[in-house]
This record gives sequence, structure tokens and C-alpha cells, in this order.
Amino acid sequence: MSTLFSVFNTSASALTAQSVRLNTVASNLANANTAASSPEETYKSKQVLFQTLLDRSDPTGAARPVRVADIVDSTAEPIPNYEPNHPQANDEGYVFRPAISVVEEMANMMSASRSYEANVEVMNTSRQLLQRTLRIGQS
Repeated sequence: MSTLFSVFNTSASALTAQSVRLNTVASNLANANTAASSPEETYKSKQVLFQTLLDRSDPTGAARPVRVADIVDSTAEPIPNYEPNHPQANDEGYVFRPAISVVEEMANMMSASRSYEANVEVMNTSRQLLQRTLRIGQS
């Protein structure tokens, strides 16, 4: 029975991790078109790094909870745009924008959303199996 409960633990940890991933993607999308007057001030896109954990309470080793190991900044160079009339343009007339691909971020968001939905389904199915198991004892 503890294996069944470890499924809830694993799915719950994945839900938390995917929630962080969705929030990070939202932050990247919200800042995709921000401008800065220097490369150092430019927003850097963020990526979430996951890490699986060994669940010592699961004797089969099947349950592998996941956690957010780190959120790292992109190393991509900002994109300089010549916009001399922009209020944040530097002395040469350039503003710097983050190197964020909206298409990649949207794909990342869809992937995180689908992973989140899949883990919700795992939890619902496990709950239904547990309820059906309890009903067997009532008959």
C-alpha cells in the first residue's frame, strides 16, 4: 500500500516543479520585449533545472519524486537594436533586448502544461483505484 501512496508523493512533487516551470516561462514571456540601455541591464531568460530524488520509503525504487534543483539565467547575448528615439537608447542610439524566442517559450509552456495535466490524471487515477480497493472490503 505504501507504493500507492508514493505515487501521490511523486505526482505532487512533479506538480510543484511544473508550476515553477510555468511561472518561469510566464516571466520570460512577460519580459521578452523589454528594453535596456546596456547589455548588463537586459533581462536574462530563466530556465528551470529539475532533479529526481531517491524515495527511500519505496522499496521498489519506482517512485522518483522531482524537485527544482535551480533556476538558471540564460547565457545568450542580448540583441542590440538601433532605435535612437527610444527613451532608453544609449549614447550610440542602441537599446538591448533579451534573446528570448517567444515560439520556444510557448512550446516550453505547452510542455509544462501537459506534464502538469498528466500528473493530475495520475493522481486522479490513483485516487480512484484506492477508492475501488476500499469498496472491495465493504462487499
